[in-house]
Amino acid sequence: MPKIPEFDFIIVGAGSAGCVLANRLSADPDIQVLLLEAGPRDSHPLIHIPVGNGKIIPKAKYNWKYETEPQAHLDDRRILWPRGKTLGGSSSLNGMIYIRGHARDYDLWRQQGVSGWSFADVLPYFKRAEGNVRGTDPFHGGDGPLVVSDSAHDHDLFDGFVSAGVEAGYPANPDFNGPEQEGFGRYQFTIRNGRRWSAAAAYLKPVLSRPNLTLETGAFSQKVEFEGDRAVGVEYTRGNRLYAARAIQEVILSGGVINSPQLLMLSGIGPADDLKQLGIDPLLDRRDVGGNLQDHFCVHTVHASNTPTLTDELVRLERGAISVARAFVARSGPAAAFPLEGGAFIRTSDDLDIPDAQFHFSAGNLLSLIRRPFASHSEDHTRPDAFMCHVCQLRPESRGDIRLRSSDPRDQPLIQPNYLSEIRDRETMREAFKAMRDVMHQPSLSRLSGGEIWPDPKVRTDAEIDAFIRATGGTVYHPVGTCRMGGDDDAVVDETLRVRGTEGLRVVDASVMPSLVGGNTHAPTVMIAEKAADMILGHAPLNPELYA
Repeated sequence: MPKIPEFDFIIVGAGSAGCVLANRLSADPDIQVLLLEAGPRDSHPLIHIPVGNGKIIPKAKYNWKYETEPQAHLDDRRILWPRGKTLGGSSSLNGMIYIRGHARDYDLWRQQGVSGWSFADVLPYFKRAEGNVRGTDPFHGGDGPLVVSDSAHDHDLFDGFVSAGVEAGYPANPDFNGPEQEGFGRYQFTIRNGRRWSAAAAYLKPVLSRPNLTLETGAFSQKVEFEGDRAVGVEYTRGNRLYAARAIQEVILSGGVINSPQLLMLSGIGPADDLKQLGIDPLLDRRDVGGNLQDHFCVHTVHASNTPTLTDELVRLERGAISVARAFVARSGPAAAFPLEGGAFIRTSDDLDIPDAQFHFSAGNLLSLIRRPFASHSEDHTRPDAFMCHVCQLRPESRGDIRLRSSDPRDQPLIQPNYLSEIRDRETMREAFKAMRDVMHQPSLSRLSGGEIWPDPKVRTDAEIDAFIRATGGTVYHPVGTCRMGGDDDAVVDETLRVRGTEGLRVVDASVMPSLVGGNTHAPTVMIAEKAADMILGHAPLNPELYA
């Protein structure tokens, strides 16, 4: 029998967190690291073109293509959940928006009993990761691996959106990651010189030549192997062959909010009764594995445009081909950036201290990219000569879970987010939708609009708005929380991200977040991995940085 290869660390998942860990842990040449990724390499050229995700997301080769169970408060609809299945994970599919969330999100983690994760504690790790084109200041890093760039489009619709927000009574904000989050402005993006700057591009590709770093793609992890309560390796398949690798120090799960709890449960760590019913011998009875699922839920509005849009250029065959070619060759033009550049954080009530809703505004219609890529003109709400905005609730109270469908690792798990199951979430979404609609009808946008085409302008009453939200709302692709970090005994991982009740096993990805942050989740996931790397290596944490 061939000898099972041994490594100091085995990382499962080459997504936003796994790429960071592979880089930081292998920086010591005496540490042997194995990185397992179920998907292929990110070799498709459109992965690296910022608007190329409209063509990549439909491909099962690069996307797990999950979907939820029917949602009781969304007219029993199933919601598609794209998740990246390639180097970079979902950072190779996402909208590339760089947002950390509000400082109070992390202070709340600390108040929930998770020491070492206040905003003062995590800000140095955000800055270590960040290579912001604006340079270094008290809130930003200028030389980190994750390049953060300014918006690239000069378009009247983006200017109109910010002006419309001011006309509606909100402040303008030049930096959502600075001292204040509230207001209207332009997002920054993880785009470098006209290319998507995924976690793989930022952290993994530059170090793949290290002799102590081994990358296995097409490696589908089946379970974590244990000796007693200590994780000692991973069993995985490549093609039809079964492989095993041993971990001398630790196994680190970085599969994300779905795959990490799934692998824990397949390995016997989870709700014992559920596991027994599926024929899995429980190693640890942990009810919270797969629980605490949270996601940003959104709804959008679309207006016909009186001015040429970015998607006008991208979806018409002759213009789209030229735009993509220009992005490949010259790294410029509409395909070399992302249309979702307008942003806002608002409070739906004056009684709130911090924003509870987020806008994403596009000077084009993303539905024409995602649902009708490179299609001809259509007279419906997917038409390319239109602009759109969507709004999401930042801190929903609804909670769901991930559960195994069977003991077969290749069976997609049951995903139950329970969207809008709490009445406060339904009320907040209604008020957020009204606020978004009000902004879209302010003078600076009205002069550029040919009229609202989604929803029907006749949708006016609260009941009609609620029905529209139930019938059309969906995910912003920000699920978190299924391997909750906490100071209590029920938490899946402790404040050092070790799985409670085990030795040599950690979870490092968005699943450890105790609660959703007020913004997009890629940057916080990178931060979590940066901080985890210091913990794993036994380094002293970076000094906390106080903020105003």
